[in-house]
Amino acid sequence: MFWKFDLHTTSHIDTLLEKEDVTLREVMDEDDVLQECKAQNHKLVEFLLRPQCMEDLVTFITQEPSSDVEEKIKYKYPNISCELLTSDVSQINDRLGEDEKLLMKLYGFLQNEPPLNPLLASFFSKVLSILIGRKPEQIVDFLRKQEDFVDLMIKHIGTSAIMDLLLRMLTCIEPQQLRQDVLKWLNEEKVIQRLVDMVQPSQDEDRHSNASQSLCEIIRLSRDQMFQVQGCSEPDPLLATLEKQETVEQLLSNIFDNEKNESAIVSVIQILLTLFETRRPAFEGHMECPPGMSHSSFSVNHSILEAVRPRLKDFHQLILEPPKKNVMKTTWGVLDPPVGNTRLNVVRLVASLLQSNTHNINTELINLNTMGVILDMYFKYIWNNFLHIQVEICTAMILAMPCAPTDFQPNTEQEHARESILIKHLFQKCQFIQRIIDAWSSNEKEQAEGGRRRGYMGHLTRIANSIVHNCDKGPNGPQIQQLISELPVEDREKWETFICGQLTDTNKRNTVDLVSNHIDITDVFIFTSLPLCPTAFSDYQMQQMTSNFIEQFVLILHDWTSRCKEKIQQFEDAGSDEEDIWDDKDVTFAPESQRRPSSGSTDSEESTDSEEEDVKRDPFEASNHSTDDRMEVDTDCDGWLETSVASPLSTSSKDCESAKVEEETVCCEQRSITETVINGSMKETVSLTVDAKTETAVFKRFAKHLHTKTATYVCKESILNVMTGTYTSEYIHVHLHHYTS
Repeated sequence: MFWKFDLHTTSHIDTLLEKEDVTLREVMDEDDVLQECKAQNHKLVEFLLRPQCMEDLVTFITQEPSSDVEEKIKYKYPNISCELLTSDVSQINDRLGEDEKLLMKLYGFLQNEPPLNPLLASFFSKVLSILIGRKPEQIVDFLRKQEDFVDLMIKHIGTSAIMDLLLRMLTCIEPQQLRQDVLKWLNEEKVIQRLVDMVQPSQDEDRHSNASQSLCEIIRLSRDQMFQVQGCSEPDPLLATLEKQETVEQLLSNIFDNEKNESAIVSVIQILLTLFETRRPAFEGHMECPPGMSHSSFSVNHSILEAVRPRLKDFHQLILEPPKKNVMKTTWGVLDPPVGNTRLNVVRLVASLLQSNTHNINTELINLNTMGVILDMYFKYIWNNFLHIQVEICTAMILAMPCAPTDFQPNTEQEHARESILIKHLFQKCQFIQRIIDAWSSNEKEQAEGGRRRGYMGHLTRIANSIVHNCDKGPNGPQIQQLISELPVEDREKWETFICGQLTDTNKRNTVDLVSNHIDITDVFIFTSLPLCPTAFSDYQMQQMTSNFIEQFVLILHDWTSRCKEKIQQFEDAGSDEEDIWDDKDVTFAPESQRRPSSGSTDSEESTDSEEEDVKRDPFEASNHSTDDRMEVDTDCDGWLETSVASPLSTSSKDCESAKVEEETVCCEQRSITETVINGSMKETVSLTVDAKTETAVFKRFAKHLHTKTATYVCKESILNVMTGTYTSEYIHVHLHHYTS
């Protein structure tokens, strides 16, 4: 029996450690050293805890390897050392966290001159991060004793691993009181101000990027912490410092009072955008304030807006004169100058400022005509969709958001009729309506001459639809209607013609019809798709999804028509002894490749017949075939809506003269075939029923949206008189609650 044998295998490391003169490098050369360490092999852990071994492990990750070491193994031992020290073995954590000599050796890595070796920096950051999480009190106490710690962190902020370490100190320190003490300490060390000083043209791009990202993460982490820790009475000192007006003013001074530097400008804008990311209502609706939080936490700090407002003219000038960019040659032409990252981020900032919906900000933007300049860019750079989406956001917010508290004008009918000064500026000064119509007409002219559709037309369609929607249902509807009515007669007529003609036609093309009843008697039936979620698929995808149904059932209907004619001939010949083709037989559905040999695609992977055989093969065959090839007959009607037409449109069938014929007629009164196909989130069942007695063919389609509690069932029932070709079609739309498992 297997228990008679000792299946325990002694690790080679255990044997190796029995040698008195074994070295750390020899142990680290073993393939399973990391696994044995994580498994807390007693002998291995005791060996690693030796003072010399611990010192060597720290040395490996803090000192540059010798230049004469072969490149492929140059960082082998530093990597293994890092993995051993971060294997989360409590004895190793205790020894490293409590031995100040080892900590000083580890800390010495920060005292190297920049730039730090990025790989060694990642090892150092990983080890110290583990210690911060496992031994927070000891590590924080040690770091606070080092007077140059914050200076060194800022000095090396251009190294991403050091930035990560700084953020780790803000997120992984527990308990909460200790974390609050760390925040106060870092704030006293002016870490925010020092990071702000890094974002200016005199520093390199790495420092710009990492300092900006650090400040952005501090903002987000601080706000998240406010939600996670309920009842926390103490504010985050770092966040409070960042939101001060003088801090924001210093950021703006860095980029505007010196030479223009795109990296610095973009980094500062990223910080401002993050400051504007507070959990506040979007322009579509309002979000309630969570319990225990004041509403002021959900709006942009007033001091930030006050710091930004005087600099709006400088941001406006950046749109007009961005930092110098080289001419860019593209497949669509030459961009001189290109939009550039600076201008794109300035437009993003404008969109964020508009969302704050502050009267002073709005007034300044109007005075500068910033929206007019942004619209100029929109129509000039026809292929920059990053710009187009930001402009669309700007216009959507202006049209949909309520008036700012002081945005009102006196009116004879009311003492204070509230009006949006931004909407008035957009329609009057910026000539919003006229520019949309002109751009649309210009695009159509180019397309008529063989040109391509402009890249902004999709966004322009949505902008035009936004005007129409807000004119009818938006909070500023009366004002928009009034402004449109004040347009010159020619422009107003053009707009009305546009929204009733070109815009309506475009919306129809962009919307997949739920149903279609286009009939071609030559091909009997041509059907379009029935998607319950029109935007889920493109027009091309929907065409491909339904092409199989169309071709299959055209063949089916023709086949049933011919069979009906044969059957009627049999009714007329009561004395015929031929086999009844309508006798109970299994109906099979031919594979796709056998029905449509010329399509180039197949629904059945088992079909290997030649093209010639495919053409000759009957799409409906008798049983004698594997069940895999048979058409699925769906008899489960649970959850599906069934309908029928009350009065069939057909001529009366001929009376049967014999009982035998009557019996046959009963057997074959209705023969139906049903196929169910699931594609994506839509399930569609299509059935064809031929009533030989009334000589009618009934075609039904059922569509159902899967995975939803509320499903929409759409049934299309069509009837064709086999003899005369008389056709009717009826649609039934029913909304039911259908609970799926």
